[in-house]
Amino acid sequence: MICVFDVGNTNMAIGVFKEQELVGHWRIRTDTMRTSDEYAIIISELCGLNRLKLENIDAVVISSVVPAVMMELEGLSSKYFNCQPLIVEAGIKTGLAIKYENPREVGADRVVNAVAGFHKYGGPLIIVDFGTATTFCVINQKGEYLGGAIAPGIKVASDALVSRAAKLPRVELIKPKSILGKNTISSIQAGIIYGFVGQVEGIINRMKKELEFAPKVIATGGLARAIAGETDCIDIIDDMLTMEGLRLIYDLNRS
Repeated sequence: MICVFDVGNTNMAIGVFKEQELVGHWRIRTDTMRTSDEYAIIISELCGLNRLKLENIDAVVISSVVPAVMMELEGLSSKYFNCQPLIVEAGIKTGLAIKYENPREVGADRVVNAVAGFHKYGGPLIIVDFGTATTFCVINQKGEYLGGAIAPGIKVASDALVSRAAKLPRVELIKPKSILGKNTISSIQAGIIYGFVGQVEGIINRMKKELEFAPKVIATGGLARAIAGETDCIDIIDDMLTMEGLRLIYDLNRS
């Protein structure tokens, strides 16, 4: 079995594949203080919930934007899975041509999403990933990664608002009953949710005007459904896009 890690600034998504089937997936908090032994305990307990055995894992793939966790995850792979992990970084096979000025600057998570998106849906594509940052990536019909945009994520913006405005409370990030908030909580929810809907629509529409093709728009990430359900500019929501991309990259590089 293959264990895949998608390490973000806020959360770490973990998945286990048996051949091409995703048989377990979980999301935990990214914590740079955890040791490899602590990760082993957590993964063992999570696998147990799905009746999976830790000892059956014999390959590991890691995509990370948090360098501080890498040593412990590499230690986990060596000590408990008896393998060297495949790390998504410059030099590995992806099947894509990265048309960035400096391809090494493209985040591993963006590359993984692009690989999965192009494999599953073909091109051209715009992939929107709602995480700590909201990223927009464009892939053309040839499988070339053309670039994109990076904006603050929904939770980052919400946390910044609360931390800088003393009288404003922290709120649940859900759609309010109306855009016309009748109290402080619903007013904040309206501003955040519909503000980000407007941002997503604005960036996607500007990208489409600049491109010479009509892309399909795929949304993924932990907060995708909160925004994607409020706009008609997103064609598909794919929660497991990154998991699938990590497995595909493993298949491309297993030799």
